[in-house]
Amino acid sequence: QVQLVESGGGLVQAGGSLRLSCAASGSIFGINTMGWYRQAPGKQRELVAFITRGGSTNYADSVKGRFAISRDNAKNTVSLQMNSLKPEDTAVYYCKINVYFKDYWGRGTQVTVSS
Repeated sequence: QVQLVESGGGLVQAGGSLRLSCAASGSIFGINTMGWYRQAPGKQRELVAFITRGGSTNYADSVKGRFAISRDNAKNTVSLQMNSLKPEDTAVYYCKINVYFKDYWGRGTQVTVSS
């Protein structure tokens, strides 16, 4: 059983910053990739960023240069620092981890960016 708990969402003005965190617990030996996805109303869920166990990162073009993903392997956490937020970043943000080739999702945290 794997549990993911996200935190850090909220309401922010355009240009502001937020930091999302996700803590994994349970049967989580051997976490491979950890990442963040988002889903805006009426749109499909999309990748925001992911990070491998070794620290390699990948970002959606829309967030490059503004967002930074990081992880703490000892604490089984992954974070997403979001700067220069735009109204189009408004969405529910989901944490996802891959453990032995199986994906686990968090319940999501709302991020709202006002113009």
